[in-house]
Amino acid sequence: MDRAPDPFADRVAGLRATFASGRTRPIEWRRHQLDGIARMMVEQEAALAAALAEDLHKPLQEAWIAELSFIQGEAAYASKHVGRWAAPRRVRTPLVGQPGRSRLVPEPLGVALVIGAWNYPIQGTLGPLVGALAAGCCAVVKPSEVSAATSHALARLLPQYVDPDAVAVIEGGIDETTALLGQHFDAILYTGNGTVGRIVMAAAAKHLTPVTLELGGKSPCIVTRQADLDAAARRIAWGKWMNAGQTCIAPDYLLVEKGLGSTMVERLRAQVKRMYGDDPKRSPDYARIVNERHLRRVARYLETGRVAFGGEVDAADRYVAPTVLVDVPPDAPVMTEEIFGPVLPIVEVADLDEAIRWIVGRDTPLVLYVFGSSAEAESVVARTSAGQVCVNDTMMFMAVPELPFGGVGASGTGAYTGSHGFRTFSHLKPVMHRGTMLDLDARYPPYTAAKLGLLRRLR
Repeated sequence: MDRAPDPFADRVAGLRATFASGRTRPIEWRRHQLDGIARMMVEQEAALAAALAEDLHKPLQEAWIAELSFIQGEAAYASKHVGRWAAPRRVRTPLVGQPGRSRLVPEPLGVALVIGAWNYPIQGTLGPLVGALAAGCCAVVKPSEVSAATSHALARLLPQYVDPDAVAVIEGGIDETTALLGQHFDAILYTGNGTVGRIVMAAAAKHLTPVTLELGGKSPCIVTRQADLDAAARRIAWGKWMNAGQTCIAPDYLLVEKGLGSTMVERLRAQVKRMYGDDPKRSPDYARIVNERHLRRVARYLETGRVAFGGEVDAADRYVAPTVLVDVPPDAPVMTEEIFGPVLPIVEVADLDEAIRWIVGRDTPLVLYVFGSSAEAESVVARTSAGQVCVNDTMMFMAVPELPFGGVGASGTGAYTGSHGFRTFSHLKPVMHRGTMLDLDARYPPYTAAKLGLLRRLR
């Protein structure tokens, strides 16, 4: 009986044939793909920005800063440095291994699967792809169906800028993702939530495929009395309400020293007015919730504390106002679930020590923010764990290519951006070359005390 056609298996098989041909290994091929992605961000800016606006009402400046310019910079940086990243690296050969030479040779893992996110559907999809192509891999790219317009744009445009025999864009929802996870890949990178992350890991285990997970989580933000409160409010407001709070690295809640709660409320209120005007709903610079399901989820959080300002919801417009909550119980859903929306709870704590105890008593966050003195920041860094820490600002660590972006524990595993993306999709293959002029007899049987003594001295 003839085998029923399996488009997913056939597409992966085609990519595997491309990889096996050796086409993706030369540095010039990799640079050509990376340069193509960088060029796409410039030449297709209008089309991509329009798709982001349709999906998320994302303002052009936010689209450019966090998506288009970010990917252009990532691809250009990788293109510039991939030759050095891919070069063999000499390592020391001990005396017992002489005469000999040892090195590490980076090699691509093979065919990768990149499952993108809906909230930053260009950055979260093409960012990992940059690392895969820099490593010399082929890849299946699965954009999120939630950001449908951007998914369609990527499916239409990406094959025009990269080798279509090496990169396949496959659209779809749960059924398509499930079918893809049934295929054998050599690496998988998933960006999303922990529930799906567990499904991805379980599927990968069948093939012993290495997995990188970017899972988000609740990112706390500490504000102490020694902070510049005006600067803190401005930077927190920007980081929290960009993309209507639908950012995995947005400050999720504030931990402020006792007595600072009302002060921060008023400063944040002033910043919202400064950035979005008296009515943020009318501002062209304020995004929307991606769909009705997520709007209902975010709106439920408004019931779990006292609204200090904001709180307006317009379901027809997918609008939730920039909102600050106070008097929030520590076990309320808004304090135990990732908010992923424009709702910011403020919790007062006695001092920095209590803030630190609060953080270490919960799942490890993707990002930890702290606004305060240098000494306070160093204390937080030393006594807590987080995927990354940012002091006296929000989100700006993403502007540094060689700071790896990734979580730890419940917030994810593995990392990408810069050379770290290259390493995620590479294997550092150890290679040793031995000379034959000398051959130490002490390692061969029959063993004697004299031979063992010589080997001990050569360690």
